[in-house]
Amino acid sequence: MLHAKRTKSAYANAADRWAAVAGRERAADGHFYYAVRTTGIYCRPSCPSRTAHRKNVVFFDSGADAAAAGFRACMRCHPDDASADERYAAVVVQACRLIESAEHAPNLDELAATVGLSKHHFHRIFRKIAGLTPKAYATAQRDQKVRDGLATKDSVTEVIYGAGFSSSGRFYETSRQVLGMTPRKRRAGGTGETIRFALGECSLGTILVGATDQGVCSILLGDTAEELLQMFQEQFPRAELVGGDADFDDWIARVVSFIDAPGSELKLPLDIRGTAFQQRVWKALGKIPMGQTASYAAIAKDIGAPKSMRAVAQACGANKLAVAIPCHRVVRSDGSLSGYRWGVERKQALLDRERPG
Repeated sequence: MLHAKRTKSAYANAADRWAAVAGRERAADGHFYYAVRTTGIYCRPSCPSRTAHRKNVVFFDSGADAAAAGFRACMRCHPDDASADERYAAVVVQACRLIESAEHAPNLDELAATVGLSKHHFHRIFRKIAGLTPKAYATAQRDQKVRDGLATKDSVTEVIYGAGFSSSGRFYETSRQVLGMTPRKRRAGGTGETIRFALGECSLGTILVGATDQGVCSILLGDTAEELLQMFQEQFPRAELVGGDADFDDWIARVVSFIDAPGSELKLPLDIRGTAFQQRVWKALGKIPMGQTASYAAIAKDIGAPKSMRAVAQACGANKLAVAIPCHRVVRSDGSLSGYRWGVERKQALLDRERPG
């Protein structure tokens, strides 16, 4: 889980490094190296070799430093090679690129053969790193092609087949799940779609909750009702926006209650609209336990894109479902707060309320 991973600063002193070596922590690999004076060998922290006596162990920040001090690389853990986690992350990224560039989504056998793994092993590591199966990722990519195509092409049929659907009938069976509305309504910016909404007040200011037939599509926080209404109208410029009924008022009451006194995860049906990458990030955010935080780097690594920290931050900023998708639980690697769409002060307040005690 994300909260169990430690940052590089967690291995800044010798005591923490020794604890990582004694526990063979794979999370520590790449953060430092250790060498054993009696054998003249240096290793990565997770090395499966028999644990040396502490008095014989010396730590280095890099393998190059250990080699410069006269130690040679271990033949069991190969400290100068990429770690297993890094290799598997690269495999998943390669598979994602194959899916994204293919005219028709490759099947599991084809993907596994391309990256040189058995299909069962490949499926397992893809799901572990990406947070979803290869098939689910391919489906998300296909759905995004439909969304993008409807904004640029004249023919709905051309968009459907260009995205990889085998028939228009197959697409229309799932169009509500893909788009949250019919394709023609999607193209028209939500024209004809009815979205209920309600405004309320909470301890963090004014709140607006909006929902389609599929579920809650917006949870906005701000200082004034006018500000939130303008933001909401910009999201759905051609939809019919109507005030919520008594049942809908219960939804906003549940959101307000969660914000003011969080005790468990907020459970509401959601209509989540975003790119495939954004949805991968948002799904990873949902795995951060209440009362804990994760860094942008940890989220990037969790979705199999360790160099995409800036894109992860942008996905957090694009989140229109405050608290339901907990982007407030993402912080910098040193634990400090970064920007928050609804204001850093609100981010701090949410974190303070979620922490036990």
